[in-house]
Amino acid sequence: MPQVVLKLPASTLEKMKKHYASSQKNCPPTALFAAKTANCTITAYKSGKVLFQGQKPEEEAEKWGTVSSPTSGGQSNSKSKNKRHAYHPDQELFVSSHIGSDEAGTGDYFGPITVAAAFVTKEQIPQLKAIGVKDSKNLSDAQITDLAKDIVAMNIPYSLLRLPNKKYNQWQRKGWSQGKMKTLLHHQALNRLLEKIAPVKPDGILIDQFSEPHVYEKHLRSENQQLQEHVYFMTKAESYSIAVATASIIARSAFVKAMNQMEFDTGLPVPKGASGKVDRAAAAIIEAYGEEKLEEIAKVHFATTEKAKKFVK
Repeated sequence: MPQVVLKLPASTLEKMKKHYASSQKNCPPTALFAAKTANCTITAYKSGKVLFQGQKPEEEAEKWGTVSSPTSGGQSNSKSKNKRHAYHPDQELFVSSHIGSDEAGTGDYFGPITVAAAFVTKEQIPQLKAIGVKDSKNLSDAQITDLAKDIVAMNIPYSLLRLPNKKYNQWQRKGWSQGKMKTLLHHQALNRLLEKIAPVKPDGILIDQFSEPHVYEKHLRSENQQLQEHVYFMTKAESYSIAVATASIIARSAFVKAMNQMEFDTGLPVPKGASGKVDRAAAAIIEAYGEEKLEEIAKVHFATTEKAKKFVK
């Protein structure tokens, strides 16, 4: 369905609200107002973005701002092509009602791995784009926190899993690779979400690819699990799929919340990532609480642990 999105100042939004007062309709929790005209539906969001969607959205949008060519509602495919395999999705999936899943915290020394799966209907795709949902790597932690709240307010079905560091370290010593951990977390998050939305079935499931599909399936078989129906894998999927971008924001928000809680609990800085700054922070944790504290809040097999011990000595 053709659509136009404009970014408008608060003064214009107020004028629009008055203009469409007689044609307003129920709106999403994150919206300022919604209206329906003969040309299209109009939804204005707190971010200042206004979504015009329908048969002739440009005719209505031109009354309020400069309009570029209407889009069909899908993500841009002008980016570099992803490596193709048998599990690569067709572009139609990006504008359909589908599940996306992604994770956060995998490359960070401190904090849990968080995995989220989200089900987004084709009607919700433009609404999520209008409130600013996009690749979480292009958003600040503050923006991610606010967007996660908006996503929850829109009643987007999702499933969220957090892998505590203590369990992570146990699995790692058991011989599990991080890839296997992520595989089982994604699998469980997807199963929980499919149960939540039943009897509705998504048109497909898109996982932000972190390993080759055959490796993912091998990890599942090792735990007597099997792939769900209509599962696809794609690198940088959050740049193409709003469902994956939504899941990414939910996962990242949960990770940020966990990191903030660690700082509160320890009273010490707990930086993200893995760097010299993180090495020194880990050393400060050891000095204040002992090495055993890292077992609770860090991925201790990272080289950071040994570097931190040298700082303490």
